[in-house]
Amino acid sequence: MNKTFAAVGAGLLALSAQSAFAQSSVTLYGLVDTSVRYLTNANSNNDSQVSMGEGIETPSRFGLKGTEDLGGGTSAVFKLENQFQLWSGKLDNSNNTLFQRNAYVGLSNNQYGTLTFGRQQTPFFDVMGNTYDPLTVGDFWQDSWIYNPVGRYLFTNSSAKYTGQFGGLQVEGMYGFGGVPGSTGQNSMYGFTASYALGPLSADVGFQQNDNAGKKFNLVNVGAVYAITPSVKVLAGWLHSQDNTGLVDGDEQQAGAPVLTHVSPNRIDDSFYVGSTWQATPVLALTLAGYYDHARNAATLDGTLGAGINYSGTLLAEYSLSKRTEVYGTVDFTRGTGAFLADYPGRNNQTGVAIGLRNIF
Repeated sequence: MNKTFAAVGAGLLALSAQSAFAQSSVTLYGLVDTSVRYLTNANSNNDSQVSMGEGIETPSRFGLKGTEDLGGGTSAVFKLENQFQLWSGKLDNSNNTLFQRNAYVGLSNNQYGTLTFGRQQTPFFDVMGNTYDPLTVGDFWQDSWIYNPVGRYLFTNSSAKYTGQFGGLQVEGMYGFGGVPGSTGQNSMYGFTASYALGPLSADVGFQQNDNAGKKFNLVNVGAVYAITPSVKVLAGWLHSQDNTGLVDGDEQQAGAPVLTHVSPNRIDDSFYVGSTWQATPVLALTLAGYYDHARNAATLDGTLGAGINYSGTLLAEYSLSKRTEVYGTVDFTRGTGAFLADYPGRNNQTGVAIGLRNIF
C-alpha cells in the first residue's frame, strides 16, 4: 500500500511539473493545521485530557486542481484532494482512501455553470462550509456535533454535480449513483441548495436524501448571513433530519461513549445555530457560535427510545501572522440531557480549551 501511495505521489508531481512547462493551469495547494487541546470529562472516569490533534475548523489537506481552456468560455476542470492527520502523518480515514475529500473531473462554462463527476462534497457541505456556519463546520466533536447525523454523507462517491451562478442566485444539485444491479434508487443520493445574495443579506435553502440499503436519511437546511458592517456578520440557521437507517445514534457518539444496545429506526433531529464573526483589526478575527439540538425517538442508555437536548457554545480568536499563517485559540462548552447522555464518555458536559497553528499554501 505504501508503495502504491508513493507511486501515485510521484506521478502527481511529474504531472505538475509537465503541466508547468506546458503553461497549463495546474496548482498544488493545501493547508496544515493542528492544535493542542485540553478537554474535561474525556473518559468514563471523568478524567481531563491534553492531546495534540486536528484544528478547530480545517483538517489538514493537500491537492491538485487544474483547468484547460477549451475555447468559447468553456474549460475542462479537475480536482484531487487529500485529507491527513498532521500530528501522525496518517491518512485521515479508516479505509486508506487516498483522495478522501475530492476526486473529480468536469466541464465549466462562464455562462452556464459547472458540471463535474467523481467523489465530491455535497451541495449542503459547500454552503455550510463556505458561507453559513459560523465555524465553517468545525472539527472538534464539541463544536461540530450537530453535523454528525449527516457526517458520513458530506461527501458522495460516483456523483454528478452541477453548480451555477446567475446574478445573486447560486444553485447546486447533485446525484450519486447507487450502482446496485436491479435498483436505481438503492444506495443512491440526491441533493440541492439554492442561495440568494442581495446586498448585505444572503439566504439559503436545501434538501438532501441518502439511501442506505433501501432505508432513507433526509436533511433540510435553511440558513442566513447578514453583514451589519463590512467587519461584522451575524449568522443563523436550522437543520432538520430524519434517519431511518439506524446509523445516526452511533454517529452522534464521541470516542469513548458507552456502547448502545439498540438504535432508533426513526430518529428526528431539529438543530439550530447562531453566531457572529468580527474582524476586530486587520490581523485579529473573533467568532462566537452557539448550537442547539432537540432529538426525538433517539436511542437512550436504558435501551429505550426517547428525547434529548444538546447544546454548545464556542469562542474562537484568530491572529494572522501573515497572509498564509495564523495562530488561534478557542474555548468551548458542551452539555447534553436525555438521549444525548449516550454521546458522552463520562459526565454530560465538557469544557475544552485549545491553541493551534495553521499555514495555507
